[in-house]
Amino acid sequence: MLKALSRLARNFSAARKLLSPVLAFFVLPFPAFAQPVAANAEYVISVGGTIVANAQIKLRDTGSAYSLELEANVTGLGQFVARGSATARVSGTSARSAYAGKEFNLQTSSSEGIVTLDVRLSGGNVTAFYMAPPLQPRIDQVPLERRHLVGVNDMLSAFILKGGQLDRSLCERTLNIFTGVERFDLQLRFASAETATSARTGYQGPVILCQISYQPISGHYLNSEITTYLQASERILIWYAPLGDSGTFIPYRVLIGTSLGDLSMVLTGLS
Repeated sequence: MLKALSRLARNFSAARKLLSPVLAFFVLPFPAFAQPVAANAEYVISVGGTIVANAQIKLRDTGSAYSLELEANVTGLGQFVARGSATARVSGTSARSAYAGKEFNLQTSSSEGIVTLDVRLSGGNVTAFYMAPPLQPRIDQVPLERRHLVGVNDMLSAFILKGGQLDRSLCERTLNIFTGVERFDLQLRFASAETATSARTGYQGPVILCQISYQPISGHYLNSEITTYLQASERILIWYAPLGDSGTFIPYRVLIGTSLGDLSMVLTGLS
């Protein structure tokens, strides 16, 4: 489930930018083999209490390899969020310490057209990426550098955590995310241990709350209001819930304060 979240205010392209820290955890010292996991998670995304999107995520983990599938439908919110859809597919390697993406593909569809992103990685290093249609050059865009594409993960895999226990150690990490366009870091820090009790959600039980700090690295626009807002925000939060005793943890809730009201993603179904 940070950075994550690897644009809301500018039609559908704005929604992708703001949700990437919702939808973008490395280096914990555990043995090499992971426990097999299969999970289907359903989420509702709202802005200011109004539902704007629904998403389903499927995780399949054999213990050495994994796949993630995302299907999202955006119903829209007036002039602020355009109607559209998104699909993402990820495959990579699984260990007890982390999921490491190898192939990431994202396709979005809206009234502005279809956009495709593809990222290939090896050992956490980007080997190839493309976007179709390509972004038009802008003088205020911070250029990507080769050194920025080393030691990163895709913006979906990064949010599914591996760990020993549901405790503060889950938050003691930095997510280094590359979306195919932008490179940013999400620094997590422990906020509190809580209990999810709402019967309207897909999970009831202990959760860990992490606070997130967003740090743009490259690929972003210096004059972007969203980038500036996220970098200054102290209200980017993510709650994690366990998938049984598998050592895998998924986002239970994500919350970002915005001028339109809280942007919230909540787990509503889990099987």
